[in-house]
Amino acid sequence: MNNMNQMMKQVKKMQEQMLKAQEELGSKTVEGSAGGGVVTVQVNGHKKIMSLTIKPEAVDPEDVEMLQDLVLTAVNDALTKAEDLANQDMGKFTGGMKIPGLF
Repeated sequence: MNNMNQMMKQVKKMQEQMLKAQEELGSKTVEGSAGGGVVTVQVNGHKKIMSLTIKPEAVDPEDVEMLQDLVLTAVNDALTKAEDLANQDMGKFTGGMKIPGLF
């Protein structure tokens, strides 16, 4: 019985650490870019876009499709980096296992 109580305490401590790590992801940011930095996107660890910057040289009224592609590329780059950040931060708790709904 004592062994079970000790195990439950360890599980509770790990849960608290995981919750804290998830909260901290919200304050961490990563940046994705495209076109050599003419479009940049900052995303937090919760995969929320925090900012989008488009330099004037990226705006060509004759080629709106290029700007759209640059924005998509920058957003996807930032989201990939945010996913990597979450996997890195939370992976120490899950041992590399991907647990659905956890992050």
